[in-house]
Amino acid sequence: MTPSSHGKPADLVITGCTVLVHDDREEIGFREDAAVVVRDGVVESVTTAAAVDGLAAADRIDARGQVALPGLINCHTHTPMVALRGLAEDLPTEEWFNDVVWPVESNLTVRDVILGARLACAEMIRAGVTTFADSYFHMDAVAAVVTQCGMRAQLGQAYFSSQGPEGLAASLEFALRRRDGAGGRITTALAPHAPYTVADADLAATAELARAHDLPVHLHAAENRDQTDTSLARHGVTPIEVLERTGILDTDVLIAHGTGITEGDLPLLARAGGRTAVATAPRGYLKFAWPTTTPVRALRDIGVPVGLATDGAASNNSLDVWESMALTSLIQKSTENDPRWLTSRQALHHATVQSAHAVGLGDTVGRIAPGRRADLVLVDLTGPHTQPVHDLAATLVHSARSADVRTTIVDGRVLMRDRELLTVDVAEVARELGERLPALTDRGHGRRVQEYDT
Repeated sequence: MTPSSHGKPADLVITGCTVLVHDDREEIGFREDAAVVVRDGVVESVTTAAAVDGLAAADRIDARGQVALPGLINCHTHTPMVALRGLAEDLPTEEWFNDVVWPVESNLTVRDVILGARLACAEMIRAGVTTFADSYFHMDAVAAVVTQCGMRAQLGQAYFSSQGPEGLAASLEFALRRRDGAGGRITTALAPHAPYTVADADLAATAELARAHDLPVHLHAAENRDQTDTSLARHGVTPIEVLERTGILDTDVLIAHGTGITEGDLPLLARAGGRTAVATAPRGYLKFAWPTTTPVRALRDIGVPVGLATDGAASNNSLDVWESMALTSLIQKSTENDPRWLTSRQALHHATVQSAHAVGLGDTVGRIAPGRRADLVLVDLTGPHTQPVHDLAATLVHSARSADVRTTIVDGRVLMRDRELLTVDVAEVARELGERLPALTDRGHGRRVQEYDT
């Protein structure tokens, strides 16, 4: 299809940029002096800048000196937890949950969740993130924020077995009611919290419902080695073996973290037939001083996609997937003792194609190509910290920063132009959230939403 094959003007033409593209083997490359034509929320063509001279368009962006990338995907986060950013610092995992996070979460109101989600979406849009996968409480409020701000999201209503049958029922009801919302920008998942907070019977019921209603599952599992060791000591099986015996691995499942995945777990994940994906959020693992990280190389070798993530801002302190991309590359080199492993091009592949597969959108986003949804960002590489450019992939991963993102586009709609947010009023959100913090952070009541005991 040529750029001029339609009678009506294009919705958006981006011209003069370098475009990250993928070939048939999913290898990345860069097309220089290129143009992207968008119509009806979809990439119509990736062509040359000369080919769009004179092409009628409702909007044009001159992107000389910039690189067009598929929008980044945050494969596992809890957006409302930006309200807890910096509240639980320098603590081991058990104290972090039991002494701070779960007592504070017992105070959450719908309004707190709305404000936290708005602030999180603003942060991600400014950082070049166009899609996120979220499991949390009061998820109707998050869905409303996604609808308004223009992002794309996979959302799940989290539940614990301690809630009784109502927890799973609410997760299913939300998933069915909100599926394909916001003009198709919202997809949904069932969201049991984790094998250590959700009983085997409830996991098995979740798997049955997921298969019956064609829903994915998003949960934490084998988050760290302590969880795996405790599961083996108490139950004789690893958390991944729990997922296998309860049928969760027979669904399209997104596993958060997986730093406690063992070598013996790999055949189970391989037999899942490509239906399993893992989200890695390395900054939090460093902060908690976990001894291992997500085994990206082993998972990649057995065909399990590994997407990039931040987790919530209460543990990460930011929702910067750009930082996750650089840290993943560096930590994997160190862990594998191999400077040739997880190259910059491989890191970009995890940030785009693999992350899209991880959240069930591998046929929709993750590439700038004809027929894909027009989710893309423009990155300015004219700053002194990105010059000169000898290896463009390395410059993007290890020199560029999220602050270099100039423009963020989802479904062909510009959500940020030249660093100006167009869909969220950050100052007003921050003002109201600040007024609510004393009530939100009060721990004098002695309650917790759950007990961390692994």
